[in-house]
Amino acid sequence: MKHFDVIVVGGGHAGTEAAHTSARAGAKTALITLRKDTIGVMSCNPAIGGLGKGHLVREIDAFDGVMGVAADRSGIQFRLLNRRKGPAVQGPRTQSDRKLYRQAIFDLTVAQPNLDVIEAEVEDLIIKNCKASGVILADGSRISSSAVILTTGTFLRGVIHIGDQRSSGGRMGDKASVKLADRLLSLNLPMGRLKTGTPPRLDGKTIDWAQLETQPGDEIPELFSFKHRTPFVKQISCGITHTNEKTHDIIRDNLGQSAMYGGHIDGIGPRYCPSIEDKIVRFSDKTSHQIFLEPEGLDDDTVYPNGISTSLPVDIQDQYVRSIKGLENVSILQPGYAIEYDFIDPRSLTAALELRDMPNLFLAGQINGTTGYEEAAAQGLVAGLNAALMAAGKVSEVFSRSTSYIGVMVDDLINRGVTEPYRMFTSRAEFRLSLRADNADQRLTPRAIQLGLCGEERKRMFEDKCDKLEAGRNILQNATLTPKEAVVHGFRVNQDGQRRSAYSLLSFPDINFDQLSAALPQLAGIEPDVAAQLSKDALYVNYLKRQDRDIEAMKRDEAWRIPENYDYSALSGLSNELTAKLVKAQPATLGHAARIEGVTPAALALILAKLRQEARVKAL
Repeated sequence: MKHFDVIVVGGGHAGTEAAHTSARAGAKTALITLRKDTIGVMSCNPAIGGLGKGHLVREIDAFDGVMGVAADRSGIQFRLLNRRKGPAVQGPRTQSDRKLYRQAIFDLTVAQPNLDVIEAEVEDLIIKNCKASGVILADGSRISSSAVILTTGTFLRGVIHIGDQRSSGGRMGDKASVKLADRLLSLNLPMGRLKTGTPPRLDGKTIDWAQLETQPGDEIPELFSFKHRTPFVKQISCGITHTNEKTHDIIRDNLGQSAMYGGHIDGIGPRYCPSIEDKIVRFSDKTSHQIFLEPEGLDDDTVYPNGISTSLPVDIQDQYVRSIKGLENVSILQPGYAIEYDFIDPRSLTAALELRDMPNLFLAGQINGTTGYEEAAAQGLVAGLNAALMAAGKVSEVFSRSTSYIGVMVDDLINRGVTEPYRMFTSRAEFRLSLRADNADQRLTPRAIQLGLCGEERKRMFEDKCDKLEAGRNILQNATLTPKEAVVHGFRVNQDGQRRSAYSLLSFPDINFDQLSAALPQLAGIEPDVAAQLSKDALYVNYLKRQDRDIEAMKRDEAWRIPENYDYSALSGLSNELTAKLVKAQPATLGHAARIEGVTPAALALILAKLRQEARVKAL
């Protein structure tokens, strides 16, 4: 029987990132997928990033992951969302060439040391002494391992819905994973059903582009990987059109034929990525909805109409699509559909994304109730790293919500669970001023280097960048202006006689680096990229000092560890409901307890007081 340190089941975004991370961490890793040619397939929208999501990709890249690299190699339109707002809420996004992205992931996977790709179907788990210790394939063969990571996406008992037609499948053209779902159900894991959807794919040759608005990419593209500066392939524009009253009437008249509204689907869909049927019902006052027509590749005529996901019958899809400006004569290459699938309540996981009741079994991606490529890949990184650490007998790595969006997501999932597919937003991060997309490497790459996850090229580039930032910061801090000198150069500052450094002046919202360079010639030696980064750092420096104090105060209390199987029933003052929630969640720290739904500040104070009392007694 073959043996690996870590087995990863599934070759999607979570699986590939998990496998690469595990292998980079030194674990002998197997990636098992139904078909090698589907590794890295973009099942839905051929795009990476966005608000919150782009932050996750930058953080993955800070750990020398693969998603950002593949996004850059395949990006055909880069845009920085929220460019007019502050850096903390700006999110990089790219439209990708679907084939180039898949090829990039495949090439990176084949080249990754310590990683074997096995083409097979996993039907069962090997469980010994109540721990996962390998997998059983459809042909009956067994592969043992120290850890197993499941990244099954929408394949667990997946059902595709188009109108009243149902078919088993993990996505269009691929069969669902039923036996593995049955096996997980037999383990008495807390499982539920969710749904997602996709729009019809259109033939770009049949779209009247002349009628439509165009949306170009940014003149100066913002790439994802900190290793890259310029796009790898030709850049294109997308088209923009809108639904209209006729479109809405067609959909409204046929709602009963929608799988969702016809009662064929029990799973809950993503609130922030609704189907066109949902939009018509929930926003009935709107007379139109915007649609982005996104080409799927440079040599592919397929177009993804972002904004009209549906589960209506094919003939109704054809009617409403053809009612839209520019699409009057369009041909549908593949109908839109909804897909319903099993997931496991993420509150059953530890911060390492390991199942509490089934040691050595890790979960990542949509199986944990999330939606989106970026959320899946970020979980893959966490699971892959921790599975490798566990296989090596090392302590797990916990991502903090004060230092990463990855930490925010994991903390949200394991403490709050999901009532709908979870999607990352900048608003979910209370410390988002410091968790910016532009500084993800400064926040996380030092830890990645300590963990042995960074290659020599990444390490060298990061250290070189840090040296340049430090040198530039020293120049800015040593270059000063008096209030009178500042006024002469047009800077509005208090006439308090206090000499201010250029770095301090950059924190003023109406002073930029170019203006300071004109006043202080010694700044001319700072490279543009370094100057841009230092300008962002300086802009937030005063806010971050206050935020750091808040983080330290939070850490002091949240760091209190709660013993395993803690007896909450012994705490008089806790309601039976809260006691039950705490017993079920088994929070590892007071911070984890704080983020359990319904846990009040008074309850936290009670727990903290008891923990402190027990600590004093133990110290005597």
